[in-house]
Amino acid sequence: EDVDVPSRRVLITGATGLLGRAVFKEFNENNWNAVGCGYRRAQPRFEQINLLDSIAVHDIIHDFQPHVIVHCAAERRPDVVESQPDTASQLNVSASGNLAKEAAGVGAFLIYISTDYVFDGTSPPYKETDVPNPLNLYGKTKLEGEKAVLENNEDAAILRIPVLYGEVERLEESAVTVMFDKVQFSNKSANMDHWQQRFPTNVKDVAAVCRQLAEKRMLDPSVKGTFHWSGSEQMTKYEMACAIADAFNLPSSHLRPITDCPVVGALRPRNAQLDCSKLEMLGIGQRTPFRTGIKESLWPFLVDKRWRQTVFH
Repeated sequence: EDVDVPSRRVLITGATGLLGRAVFKEFNENNWNAVGCGYRRAQPRFEQINLLDSIAVHDIIHDFQPHVIVHCAAERRPDVVESQPDTASQLNVSASGNLAKEAAGVGAFLIYISTDYVFDGTSPPYKETDVPNPLNLYGKTKLEGEKAVLENNEDAAILRIPVLYGEVERLEESAVTVMFDKVQFSNKSANMDHWQQRFPTNVKDVAAVCRQLAEKRMLDPSVKGTFHWSGSEQMTKYEMACAIADAFNLPSSHLRPITDCPVVGALRPRNAQLDCSKLEMLGIGQRTPFRTGIKESLWPFLVDKRWRQTVFH
């Protein structure tokens, strides 16, 4: 029996990661023929491709002939970028430029996922036209990646997003969900950053924005350039941790707000809030309330589910 394969084709890099999985699912469930590629965790579900292997990248793009490529793969941990600058630059910059060139070769619309960390956080909110000034090497490599993409493919799109959370395979996959154990094990006090202003954003929402942007572009070739998307709730990590405790009916008195600027690790911008009005004016966007999204994401990791079953289900 013939299976009806959708005619619109999308290739997703980093499809094994937190954002990539959500993007793959979003396109796949909305009548797109989606192919995901990954590296270490790819098989059996996704194609295994080393993005630094330009021949492999060329081959998959020419074989599949995608209409759209969503480039989610990156080294996105600022402290890892600082410790492995060459590797991070190869993936975040060189591989991105090469992907953009290959996308242009087959006429595919490339969406390059970038970050709010291209800004220094001194004068938010930031519009797409504001001048970037990254404080850390991660932000610098992502900004260089943006430039490499647009130099190789002037019809591409850059989508800058902030800190992400969503359905995780492990709590460490997201800087938001990683706090859950500190929240739920309330027998010892935990210091929480209460200095940096963040806008936690659900990967499902970013995935919906990618698909809407791709579908808009299919109808209108002028859809290109730089865009911003973000959740709209401003919270420090301390405030997120308290909201998580509240969502699960857990105590939060053991959480300690630290209001000093962090001294260890890569420098972080104080408040890199993104202005999202450009996408909103195109009628593009989706926002899940933080409490709703975080409860959904963390429920599988709740240690003591027994008496709470009654609260939620």
